[in-house]
Amino acid sequence: MTKPQSLLKILGLSFGLAVTVGNTIGGGILRTPGDIAALLPSPWLFIGIWVVGGLYALLGANALAELGTMLPRSGGQYVFARHAFGDYAGFLVGWIDWVATCAATGAISLVIGESIASVFGVDHATATPVAMAVVVIFTALLVRGTKLGDHAQRITSLAKALALLALVAACFIFSGRAHVAPPVAAVAPTMTMFAAFMLAAQSVIYAYDGWSGPIYFSEELDDPATQIPRSMFYGLLSVAVIYLLINIAFITAVPTAALAGSPLAAATVARALFGDRGELLVRIVVIVSLPSAVNACLLMASRVLYSVSRDGLGLPQATRVNAGGTPVVSLLLSGVVALAFLATGTFETMIAIAAFFFVADYSLSFLAVFMLRRREPEASRPYRAVGHPWTTGFVLFGSLAFLVSAIVADRTNSLYAVGIVVASYPVYRLTRRPRVPAPSVG
Repeated sequence: MTKPQSLLKILGLSFGLAVTVGNTIGGGILRTPGDIAALLPSPWLFIGIWVVGGLYALLGANALAELGTMLPRSGGQYVFARHAFGDYAGFLVGWIDWVATCAATGAISLVIGESIASVFGVDHATATPVAMAVVVIFTALLVRGTKLGDHAQRITSLAKALALLALVAACFIFSGRAHVAPPVAAVAPTMTMFAAFMLAAQSVIYAYDGWSGPIYFSEELDDPATQIPRSMFYGLLSVAVIYLLINIAFITAVPTAALAGSPLAAATVARALFGDRGELLVRIVVIVSLPSAVNACLLMASRVLYSVSRDGLGLPQATRVNAGGTPVVSLLLSGVVALAFLATGTFETMIAIAAFFFVADYSLSFLAVFMLRRREPEASRPYRAVGHPWTTGFVLFGSLAFLVSAIVADRTNSLYAVGIVVASYPVYRLTRRPRVPAPSVG
């Protein structure tokens, strides 16, 4: 079989929208409202912080859309880091992004496995084998080609949206039958409103994270100049509407105080509405809604490893693309690493460390907008960030503030992250091949 040497330009706007929705909306929206309600018990503040988080994400998409259309290469923020700051910055961003996305694949699959075990009443120990089966099934599906991955992403993202909207409808329809005793709020009495708002903002921003999905497939889109910004903006608006509906539905069904401190807000609401059957309802919503995130993570991880390797910073074998347009070795390796995380149970530590790098990556990308505007003013920019430099500066400042607060809140994992940065440089020197020029994607 003839293997093309590049990815196929066969994806469209519908895929971009699906990967934005599928990658952004995860299990966090079912859990995070409990944390937010504990910090911001006022219904207006509770809803308002989700609006603020959505606006922040939109401003971030505004900046990254400029970079994505200026450098329409698959691989995510690695592409921007390498172009703006050099090979080492690209190496660090790319490898951390790849490993963290593989870890996320394992973590999401485990939640699905736990939910399946709960629904069918089998031993909890079966959750990990079921999660492994989920990874294997999606990896085998995606190996067959990009077009099939496109169909899978659109179908699973639609299923996710419908499942969550069904939960919203149930909250509104059956809100009058809720019976719940509000727990004691988890907010420390000495906490200032500003501190509570900042902590809530961190949780909300995490819940919105994932909107950058389309830039991982830039050179595979039919028309990246228009599809990248439209995918991110329309996708984010869809996510924001779903998030607002879910949170309004939750506080319509039960008092805000009843959500405070709940480790799984959706389960608290479902139990209030349907009693013991509520847990079953939430598990079914999880099973239906999370496969789109597994599909998106595997697709994205494979593109990162492929792009890093294509530029001489990774494994030469990972550049192989099959007839269906899949970077098959990169995909298989991504699936294997996800299975390794499941087998060892170490993905939680990796994700905690990766949270530091996720914020750092966004900060580098926003900084790259400033640098490239100055260094390459004449470069083609089919989309220019609206309101730059003020809008870009705002999200850069917010990301740096977020990064500082993350370091203060979790010093142990932040120190691990610093250790990874220090250790990565000798690895980079050993593995780097002669610099490979960026290929044309026009």
